[in-house]
Parts: sequence; C-alpha cells; structure tokens
Amino acid sequence: MIVKFQTTIKKQFTIKGNGLHTGKNVNLTFIPAPENHGYVFQRIDLPGSPTIKADCDLVVDTSRGTTLEQNGARVSTVEHVLAALVGLEIDNVLIQVDSAEMPIADGSSKEFVKKLNEIGIEVQKAEREYFEITENIVYRDGENHVEMIAMPLNDYRLTVMVDYNSPVLGSQHASISSLTEFADQIANCRTFCFLHELEMLLKNNLIKGGDLNNAIVIVDRVINDDELEHLAKLFNKPKVEVKKEGILNNVKLRFSNEPARHKLLDMIGDLALIGTPIKAQIMAARPGHGANIEFAKKIKHQIEKVKKENKFKIDVPQYDPTKPPIYTSKDIEKILPHKWPFLLVDKIIKLSENEVVAIKNISADQYFFQGHFPTEAVFPGVLQIEALAQAGGVLILSKEPDPENFNTYFVKIDYAKFKEKVVPGDTLILKMELIAPIRRGMCQMKGTAYVGSKIVCEAEMMAQVARKKN
Repeated sequence: MIVKFQTTIKKQFTIKGNGLHTGKNVNLTFIPAPENHGYVFQRIDLPGSPTIKADCDLVVDTSRGTTLEQNGARVSTVEHVLAALVGLEIDNVLIQVDSAEMPIADGSSKEFVKKLNEIGIEVQKAEREYFEITENIVYRDGENHVEMIAMPLNDYRLTVMVDYNSPVLGSQHASISSLTEFADQIANCRTFCFLHELEMLLKNNLIKGGDLNNAIVIVDRVINDDELEHLAKLFNKPKVEVKKEGILNNVKLRFSNEPARHKLLDMIGDLALIGTPIKAQIMAARPGHGANIEFAKKIKHQIEKVKKENKFKIDVPQYDPTKPPIYTSKDIEKILPHKWPFLLVDKIIKLSENEVVAIKNISADQYFFQGHFPTEAVFPGVLQIEALAQAGGVLILSKEPDPENFNTYFVKIDYAKFKEKVVPGDTLILKMELIAPIRRGMCQMKGTAYVGSKIVCEAEMMAQVARKKN
C-alpha cells in the first residue's frame, strides 16, 4: 500500500477580489498550517480575529452557497476555495479573510488552483489518514428528487447527474475517476443560474458583485429587447444578447457539460466539510448545497461511529489463557493482604506503569452463590467492585519494594455502573488505570470489568496506600 503524507502550502499568498453577493472588496490569504490542522477560516476584520473550522456541523445557510458560523463569525461561499484545496490534495491551511464572503473570481476554482500551484505544495511528516467507506451510505430527498450514495472503493471518484426539466440545459452528467483530474477537468467550470433566479436575486439586492463573466446565465424563457436593455444597465454592459442555445450574453461554455461539472466542483468543496479525506465512489443525482451538507453529515456521523467502535475495540483487553501470567494467585497473595475466600483476583496478565489487567474466573462453586440469588446465580456487583479494587491494589503495591508491608484502603467510589449480569462460567477481565498521579499515597483510578468485549461494570475509585503499623 502506498503511504500518502499530509501536505500544506510552501508559503502564504493573497488573492483579491469581490464578494458575489456583497460586492465588497475581499482579501483572501492562504497561510501554511501544521499537520492535523485541517482547513480553518479566520475573520481578521472582526475583534479577536475569530476562527471558523471547515466542518459540516457548523453550516448555517446553504441558500446562496455554503455558509459557516463559529465563535460569532460567519464565512460564506466557501465551497470553491475548499474544492481547490481538496482537488490539489492539500490538507492543512489557515485561510484568513477580511470580509464575510470569499471572492467570487470567475465563478469557479480556477484562480485558486492556479495560485496554489504557483506557490507550491509542501509534503509534511504525518501520514494522511483516510476513511474508507465499507458499506453504502445513502442520502435521499424525495421532495427535490435528490439521491446521493457513497459506495466502497479504494480511491475517490465522483459522478454527478443534473436534470432541470429545461430544454436549454437538458440532462447532463460529469465525473472524475481521480482527484488528479480536478485541475484540468473541473476547476475552471463556472457557477450557473437561470434567468428567473437572477431576477429574484437582483430584486433582493443581492449579487452586487455579480458579473456576466463570473456566471453562466441560462435563459429559460423568451425575453424582449427592453428586458435585454434593462439587464445591460444592471451589469454595466453596452448590451447583452441571448445565444441561440439560451445563454445570456453569448458566454462561451468551457465544456459542453460545464454546469454539471460545476455541480461536481461544488460537491467536492462541500464534502470537504466532512473533515476527513475519504475513499469512496460518490454518485449524486440533482445535488445542491443543502443536499451536499446533509450527505456530508451522514458520512461524518458514520466516521465518528466507526472511530468510537474501533477505539472501544482497542481499549478492550485481549485475554489469551494459553499465555503465562505475569503474576499467579500465589504471587498476588504476596502483594495483597487477602487470602481465600476473599482473594478475588486469579492472575495478572498485564502490568505497566499506569495500568493493570487481571482475571477472575467465575465458577459455580463460589461460596456466596449459596445465599446470593440461590435460584439464579449472579456474581455480586459489590464483589465486582472489590475485584477491580484488588487489581488496582496490585498496580499500586507492585511499585513498592516491600508490598507486603502496605495496605490499600477505599476512600471513595464514584460513577459505579453495572451493565450486564456476571454468571458462573464467565471470565471477568478487570482493567484498572491511573487517572491522576499518586500524591501523598492517594490513588485515583478508573476501573472497567469486561466479559469478552462487553463492559459489565465500571467505576472510578480513590484509595489510600498506607504502611502497616508494627
């Protein structure tokens, strides 16, 4: 398997332009960032220069592009910038901006990609960690006829299909089989809208930074000369025309399916908000910013679920009964002030500076089963806590050169929970971890008891280590 490492940019640079909707001048500065930093925006025009993480859970608006909000600050139309970074496989960048909106440039990611390539990419030392989709993740929006699916694949491929019931636009699809195709095939594809959408935006005093050079306007109805003249005045043009195919001002398409390719660009930018590079085959029918973000959230939720499950699996102690123990029960008797029938630890299988793992085999002939639920043998919860405490005692007293001269005493027990019954035939795996340095003989530990991979009991405990009195 080829190992890929994280990347950043070689030095900082600034791109200047206008915000699409506000029309304000914007200075956008890309700054190299350390490993595992990810994409972070920073509003340097606001008090305290608040930061906004590129995270789908921070999206607050998708009506006119993708808007993020955190720490009382917003950044809008982030998708083209993020698409450029993902498309060039750049992992870590701080993006400073002195306005609420990214510069629109020509309505694509072309300018960002060009400048990023000029500046250069620096390979870092940390490996890039991908999340590999192992089962289909599906998002559907029946009302808007949207369907998106992520399927298992050891790469990142994307396909988009659009269909607007328009005789001008028609049905289109676009795809890339690798991010290496992004710069040449997708980055320079401009945003588009229909004339009726343009009119609505103008009436609402939006797209103040809009220009016929940074968007493809699709004319989906017959318009007369007076309307063309009116549009010319709005956009400060001598005149505007309608091409035979129905594109305002005869704008030449860069690809016959440029609108579909731009939808693919938007989707790459929006899915960057998952926060983790993924390996998957993505297929999307009629996507938009709202659907992209909901889809990103589903994928992010799956990533978090798998990480949690994997962390749990890593934390569960593995018990191989064929391996010789570190301490047998006879060894433990020399450390702890307990003997049969109250010694509740049979052997120690792991012992480190801050952690111990012990074993207690639950047999049907235990003396307490005669009187504790005699018709349904259940290992007492208080004895599970005691078994954990004894394991913790081994952890603490094993540090002493003369453990036989010390005792450990309970000081308190917090957050004790009993989650599953423990019955004869079970093997109880007892893990105790120090959660704070030992000070003046006071020890704070977290205990977890397992049967197999299931947690049956857990608690936090404090004990005092004291030398025996002569």
